[in-house]
Parts: sequence; C-alpha cells; structure tokens
Amino acid sequence: MIATGFLGNERYVVQVLTESHIPELTVLQQEVVDALPNKAILQPLDNEELSFILSGNGLMIGVFVEEKLIAFRALLEPMIDEEHLGYDIGLKTEKELRKVLYQEISNVHPDYRGHGLQRTMAEIIMQQVDESKFHTVCATVMPGNIASLKDKFSQHMHIAALKLKYGGKLRYVFMKSLPYKEHKWTEEQFVPMDNTEAQQQLLKSGFIGISMRADGPDWLIQYVK
Repeated sequence: MIATGFLGNERYVVQVLTESHIPELTVLQQEVVDALPNKAILQPLDNEELSFILSGNGLMIGVFVEEKLIAFRALLEPMIDEEHLGYDIGLKTEKELRKVLYQEISNVHPDYRGHGLQRTMAEIIMQQVDESKFHTVCATVMPGNIASLKDKFSQHMHIAALKLKYGGKLRYVFMKSLPYKEHKWTEEQFVPMDNTEAQQQLLKSGFIGISMRADGPDWLIQYVK
C-alpha cells in the first residue's frame, strides 16, 4: 500500500499493481468503455500491453475499495522506435529518448467518478518517478477528450505538438520537464480546439498550449510564447 483515503464514506487504498492484476484490469477497462457515449475516446490496453508495463517496463497503480479495483493509472518506459514521442517534442539522441516516460491510460470506474481520482492518482504515481533517471514525461490526447485534456493541464503538462499519430489519428502531444519549472511568456492567443491548422501554425512558431477554457459549447486552447 502506498496511499489511502476516503471516497465519501468508503475507504480506499492505493497499491502498485502486478501481472496478477491483469484480469481485474481487463474487467475494469471494459466497464469504463461500456459507459462511454463516444467509445473512440479511449483505447484500452490489451493483455500484452498490460503485461509489458507490469513486467518491469513502467509502473501501474490501482485504487481498491473493499478489495475491488475501481481505478488505475499507468506510466510506461517506452521502446525507442519511429513513433517515440520524444521525436515529436524535438529530442534527437538515444540518451535523451531513454530519459522519457509516457503517461499511459488512466481509468476510473463510472460509479466512482466525481471524486478527483484521476488527479489523485496522477499525484501519487508521479511521486514514484526517479527524476535522476527520467527528465521528461509525455502523453498523447485526442482533441475533444475534455476529461483527459483537463487532467494533463492540471499536472502542468503542456501541448508541444498536434499531429497525426498511431496510423493517422490526430493527437495532441503533451510534455512536462522534470523537475517542473513555470513558464514565463509575453504573448498569448486563444484558439478554438477544432481549428487544427491555426494551432499547428502556432506550435511551429514556438508557442505551447498551457490551458483550456469553455466558450459556450466550444473549447478554446490557451497558447503562449
């Protein structure tokens, strides 16, 4: 056990997961997907991917209520291949790429949403990172996945790229340097999330995306430089 707390009147414990938890992880992922109105938002990890992380290539923590897994979050130490997110944020050498961690999937059972578990798990799992070994955390998020975007911004991660990944799927590439340092800027623009070209032009000119806000039914991304 690495942490404990309460969800209303229910006590939860957080522990590091192992390969023995794969069946529980599979069930929870399916319950989360089944509750999504847009199932394309989430791409569950298959058993091979879960096993890869849990066999020493990352870290996964789980939240349990009365011994039932109700949430989990994962970090991945990625293989170096042509899809490595380090390339998308401007890293070039193998030495730099080996210091990158990915924030992978994060799931909360539908019955336990609204308690801030995503953020709680983020804080707990990032406390486990050896910052002498890893200097950068990266993640990808699909535009329109509001919950995941809010999660990344809440951790002071910023948008470093917006491009096609994973066989042609549009994704924001987020990053955060370790240890975190606040950004200072002199320029600021808010751009509609659905205006891909405008965002890509800002990113090419040195802007980064640091937050979002609602604009009626739409969302604006704050870009600064």
